[in-house]
Amino acid sequence: MLQSLAGCSCVRLVERHRSAWCFAFLVLGYLLYLVFGAVVFSSVELPYEDLLRQELRKLKRRFLEEHECLSEQQLEQFLRRVLEASNYGVSVLGNASGNWNWDFTSALFFASTVLSTTGYGHTVPLSDGGKAFCIIYSVIGIPFTLLFLTAVVQRIIVYVTRRPVLYFHIRWGFSKQIVAIIHAVILGFVTVSCFFFIPAAVFSVMEDDWNFLESFYFCFISLSTIGLGDYVPGEGYNQKFRELYKIGITCYLLLGLIAMLVVLETFCELRELKRFRKMFYVKKDKEEDQVHIVEHDQLSFSSISDQAASMKEDEKANEPFVTVQPATYYDGSINN
Repeated sequence: MLQSLAGCSCVRLVERHRSAWCFAFLVLGYLLYLVFGAVVFSSVELPYEDLLRQELRKLKRRFLEEHECLSEQQLEQFLRRVLEASNYGVSVLGNASGNWNWDFTSALFFASTVLSTTGYGHTVPLSDGGKAFCIIYSVIGIPFTLLFLTAVVQRIIVYVTRRPVLYFHIRWGFSKQIVAIIHAVILGFVTVSCFFFIPAAVFSVMEDDWNFLESFYFCFISLSTIGLGDYVPGEGYNQKFRELYKIGITCYLLLGLIAMLVVLETFCELRELKRFRKMFYVKKDKEEDQVHIVEHDQLSFSSISDQAASMKEDEKANEPFVTVQPATYYDGSINN
């Protein structure tokens, strides 16, 4: 008897704080995922790093043996300066000396990576004035970019997602939920094909030292705004039509980011994902007029109808692919 009572109390406690428990498991799962990624990356990449370090030590030792007039301190000083310049996007190699990092097309590409928060890091401002302007430009430009992307996605998703789903639901009588899932899957497949596979094939042809996997890797790192910077297109010394190529990449990044946001918004409007997300959210407290509605004696028919209308609008807002229409008020009276 006591065990059954204790079990019931535990169940009630879990149900009462279900959102908190789900959030705790979410945090724990995220931390475990971080640790899992660190373990995998370390185990995969550490041997390659060790081999590269050994190779560099051998090359350095061989170079000093062949050039006895050069001391190790002088060599390290030269290499340190070369690495500093390389971090700023300036290469000491003769083949790459003809490419300027701050001509108009390169600067346009840099501005797009800054505003989209991709930030490859291959080119950075050299002067103090450029660094100060980059701060001011980013403070204003990043919120402006978010506003721009939100407005564009909000308009595109009406024609790409909501209207097609409602059309098949109303015209053919299919279930709105099933149509929404199928549409989201198809839209995701088309987006991946148009902005990942096809551009990866193009980059693998345009870039001499990129294979298809490396090109696909660049597309994913760029459109997910990770921007590691280990692969940056248009930086080859023999790149043909470099200015036009840079402008095309800038357009590709902006259009691809918009497409990714449209797909993400489409999946977020699915009813299943909405229910799943609510598991981790804090439940909103009811308004005071709804909590203490029984305690008030002065209730009119108009207040009850207004509450019923607001409840219907809330139910419509929770349904996927439905836009809530504003209520229409008439000033004129109805004549019998």
